[in-house]
Amino acid sequence: MVDAPARAAHCCEQMRHQLDFSCAEHADPFDCPDALIVYADKFDEYGLIVHDGGPSYVVIAYCPWCGARLPESQRDRWFDEVEALGLDPSDTDALPEKYRSAAWRMPATNQ
Repeated sequence: MVDAPARAAHCCEQMRHQLDFSCAEHADPFDCPDALIVYADKFDEYGLIVHDGGPSYVVIAYCPWCGARLPESQRDRWFDEVEALGLDPSDTDALPEKYRSAAWRMPATNQ
């Protein structure tokens, strides 16, 4: 499942508007034909929703509205790190908490 947009700022107002879109009839953007785009915070990737009845999307590299280069997806890095820990990426219950959100890609803080 795709996380709610948590990125501090998006490339343009139209991108922000599309990601903030909320439908009165569909709680899940993948069920709403009017929802166009998603942001997966865990992977820092943007995608165009494929309305095929599931949570599918096509990752995009540029904003469809302003043309800005979007961040490079961290999906491959996430899988590499999870597999390096000897974990099964599909077993979400067994994943350490930080790998269930964007926390895994944030710099460690000394406290």
